Parts: sequence; C-alpha cells; structure tokens
Amino acid sequence: METKNKLERESEIEKYFIWAVLSLGGKTFKFKSVNHRGVADQIACLPDGTTWFVEIKRPKGGRLSPLQDIFAKQMKELNQNYACLWTKEQIDEWLKTTKLPRISS
Repeated sequence: METKNKLERESEIEKYFIWAVLSLGGKTFKFKSVNHRGVADQIACLPDGTTWFVEIKRPKGGRLSPLQDIFAKQMKELNQNYACLWTKEQIDEWLKTTKLPRISS
C-alpha cells in the first residue's frame, strides 16, 4: 500500500466511492439504521438492477466492529452483494467486478 493512501481519510475514500458509482450511472445512499447497529454505511444502486451494501473504511487504523462483521456475514448468508472497501484501488477493483461500463471519467 502506498504511503499516500495511508494518509487518506475515510471521507475521501467515501467521496471517491460515490463518484465511482455515479460514473457507472448508479446512485448511492448514505445509510444509518436506527434499530440495527453495524449495518453498512452506503447502499449503491446500480443501473443493472443490482444493489450493494458497502462499508467504507479508512486505510490506516480502520477496522470492522464486531457488529459490522456480523452484518457482513449475514449479507453473505443471504446472498446479498456486500463489500468492505478500504482504498481507492479497492474501489477501482470493485468497479471491475460490476462489469458495467463507465459513463464518465
């Protein structure tokens, strides 16, 4: 991991994620559940009809809480799309998994 990535804040990674989803023609929603702690903080709705639950973490010092880890496991058990992304490079790799063309750069 490059030194510059270690200095990026979670908010910078989140802004990049939002831009990335918009570049696919999708929408993101910042999510905070009042009844269930640990739920992913972003919901990405993509133009192919898929929905992703995405947790954004800062590269240095960020970690999943036990409740976030439980949520991630529950989403996988329910065959939901879930990702925890720590860097802009991981977001770029995630973009490739969607197999959707970018509409802007």
